[in-house]
Amino acid sequence: MATATLSAGAKPADDAIPMRRIFAFMAMVFGMFMAILDIQIVSASLAEIQAGLSASSDEIAWVQTAYLIAEVIMIPLSGYLSRALSTRVFFSIAAAGFTISSVLCATASSINEMIVWRAIQGFIGGGMIPGVFAAAFSIFPPSKRPVVSPLIGLVATLAPTIGPTVGGYLSHAFSWHWLFLVNVVPGIGVTIAAWTLIDFDKPDHSLIKRFDWVGLGAMAAFLGSLEYVLEEGTRLDWFQSEEIVAFSVVMICGAVVFFWRALTRDEPLVDLYAFRDRNFAFGSLFSFCMGIGLYGLTYLYPVYLGRIRGYDALMIGETMFVTGLCMFFTAPVAGRLSAKLDPRVMMMIGFSAFAFGTWIASRITSDWDFYELLWPQVLRGCGLMLCMVPINNVALGTLPPQQLKNASGLYNLTRNLGGAVGLAVINTMLNTRTDLHITRLHEWVAAGRQVAEEALANTTQRFSDFGDAAQSMAMAVLNQRVHKQALVMAFGDVFLGLTAIFAGLVVMSVFLSKPKPAAAGAGGGH
Repeated sequence: MATATLSAGAKPADDAIPMRRIFAFMAMVFGMFMAILDIQIVSASLAEIQAGLSASSDEIAWVQTAYLIAEVIMIPLSGYLSRALSTRVFFSIAAAGFTISSVLCATASSINEMIVWRAIQGFIGGGMIPGVFAAAFSIFPPSKRPVVSPLIGLVATLAPTIGPTVGGYLSHAFSWHWLFLVNVVPGIGVTIAAWTLIDFDKPDHSLIKRFDWVGLGAMAAFLGSLEYVLEEGTRLDWFQSEEIVAFSVVMICGAVVFFWRALTRDEPLVDLYAFRDRNFAFGSLFSFCMGIGLYGLTYLYPVYLGRIRGYDALMIGETMFVTGLCMFFTAPVAGRLSAKLDPRVMMMIGFSAFAFGTWIASRITSDWDFYELLWPQVLRGCGLMLCMVPINNVALGTLPPQQLKNASGLYNLTRNLGGAVGLAVINTMLNTRTDLHITRLHEWVAAGRQVAEEALANTTQRFSDFGDAAQSMAMAVLNQRVHKQALVMAFGDVFLGLTAIFAGLVVMSVFLSKPKPAAAGAGGGH
């Protein structure tokens, strides 16, 4: 009998999900995939966009920064708007707006136009991400979580991982315009499916009348400035820059007003009280650290392959495709394990795999290629999925339904902020450690040392046809070698730092309380 396979205590009626809702959920998942993919798909091909729009290197960075700042403001706001308008209306508007702004980005004729359309695309598209997490835990019973949780975990982590591959291929095979045009047909499909199929909830229009505009302004100032400081801090030399100081002041003032409004209003834009749930708080902390690992390594490997190995975008994408492949094949395994294994044990296995992968990578040299990077990437892909599924379940699995939309926004925000903080720390660490290693290596190749004198003599001999310029050319070559080796050593230091973070998470997992299974109806009080 089919009912015999149902878990004890679960009624067949509880487990029956209408096909309409399953298709609606799949459409939402695809919309989230597009929104997350769009960050990395563009980052891999910024050089092509820069050439196409005749932009400077400072200006082109804003194509990413504008998107990320706008997205980070929308993600926590999405819970409130989804409750006010209903998931159906809000998600449909987000999908349609994302599609239209993608077309506008593709037709941009100047860098200023592109930055404006990217900001709109990020703001509207950011609304699609948290809704999927909220829907997964509100419309599916706990017995379906071993299937649903790996699916959203896979999409949330696979999209940024395969982004460089897809972006490299599109800009090589077609042109940079297709980085945006590729969203159009799926975007139209998602919009139509969302409007016709989603029926999870009803709108609460009274929330629109009580909308906290002061809170929105404060949140935009706080999160937008925070994202800008983290994105641009390394390039502008942090607090040596007047811009960074000014945005830091705006960030602090915005934070004070935002937290005051959030903690004192009856209907705040963002309900921070979800953090009183211990498992949600820990899950969000783990999500923050996952953001560091997810976005940090998606950034580190292409930088190494581009600057040290001289790879182009397509070659980088082909090298990094291993991680995406491993995640794809690990997802169903993670789903099965989540039904049978204590989530804390699963997290510890995942974090350990991640830490072991970065520890192997910490011994990186300038000769590392696809095969040397294979095992670190395999461990990263498998580790990501084994972590992501139990983290989702721990953070959101036991919250009452009325808190899910808001909590989902906060949960996704922590992952994005983790990525932003991670990239800022990684860039700063790469710069400072490279400088340190250059100083140390210069001591080793200083004049008077036999090894240095022999290397200089041999290199000078190679340039003997250039006469008097031979020695200065040899010195330039040696200097370049020193800088390259110093950068490689700095990469090793960053990988070691990431190893320490994930080894620490293995220990922290022990202190989590085992999550109690949610009631089949996922009900609960405030």
